[in-house]
Amino acid sequence: MLWDVFCRVIDNFGDVGVCWRLATELGRRGQAVRLWIDDAAALAWMAPAGAPGVQVLDWTEPAPDLPPGQVVIEAFGCTLPPALLARMAGLPTAQAPVWINLEYLSAEAYVARSHGLRSPQFSGPGAGLRKWFYYPGFTPDSGGLLHAGADRSARADAQAWAQARGWGSQADERAVTLFCYPNPALPALLAALADRPTLLRVPPGPVRSQLASLALPPGLRWVETPYLPQADFDRLLAGADLNIVRGEDSFVRAQLCSGQPLLWQAYPQQDDAHLAKLTAFLDRYLAGWPAALSATVRQAFLAFNSDAFGPLRLPDAGRWPDWAAAHGQWRQQLLAQPGLCEQLLRFVTDQQAAASAPKPG
Repeated sequence: MLWDVFCRVIDNFGDVGVCWRLATELGRRGQAVRLWIDDAAALAWMAPAGAPGVQVLDWTEPAPDLPPGQVVIEAFGCTLPPALLARMAGLPTAQAPVWINLEYLSAEAYVARSHGLRSPQFSGPGAGLRKWFYYPGFTPDSGGLLHAGADRSARADAQAWAQARGWGSQADERAVTLFCYPNPALPALLAALADRPTLLRVPPGPVRSQLASLALPPGLRWVETPYLPQADFDRLLAGADLNIVRGEDSFVRAQLCSGQPLLWQAYPQQDDAHLAKLTAFLDRYLAGWPAALSATVRQAFLAFNSDAFGPLRLPDAGRWPDWAAAHGQWRQQLLAQPGLCEQLLRFVTDQQAAASAPKPG
């Protein structure tokens, strides 16, 4: 099948990161993908070699006059070009593309209620079409997560890979990926990490400037890593002892690619509106954990996302193995569920069969 995936780059790299991972996984499964993107600059380092089956096209206005694919995905609620919608609406019902709005990831309860819902279009250039809402998630009643590459790099291999590039930790050091937004809790985080020698590996981003302005506690040092292709970023995460991540794409990768703990900074919103999303995730992530460990990790996540929760604390050194074990169990639980791409292919096949089935009467 031919898939059209539309992506607008809002800020940072999460939108294009998720769309590129989806496109490449579809390509690996024998699908043809046209990725329409309004700013493809990040792909120069994120995917310098491209991917089999994936064609990157500039999303210009007006969009080129091309027939739509059998599947059209608008990522994260971006609005499709009116001319494309009109072409889609002009096709016979049985030939109309499966039109999907791929939503942002959340653990909130509305995901299960809204996943797979149909939205008939009654007006505008797409009148007569149906749009389907597709929600990634952490449970079997959601659309799942993008699994591709989750087992690409074993921990020991990833550590050797980092060592060969000059980013390896010394024998007594803890290796920490630091990839977050500028954060007032960063000094408290650094103080909490100073309980043992720690190497911070810091990808490009504004947190570098914040880090450079701070006096690091004794025992901490940091190295800059460059922009990395997605496969190498996954390796960076797989070889770390703690991954401090942000947004959506790196958040998912830290869960799927690494059996070691993570700390997540959700995309900050006014009035701490992002805390609902964070709390919903923690309620699932920490379910069944030992009570003391759960309480400490919850406070660390909350304090890293809002100054309303006091100074950030981390589990003490003796509890880190328990933290890693609990995270590893969560990771295996996620990997045991059907992945987003697998479920998406099945969903599209079901909609196509329903559209082409003979109608009663």
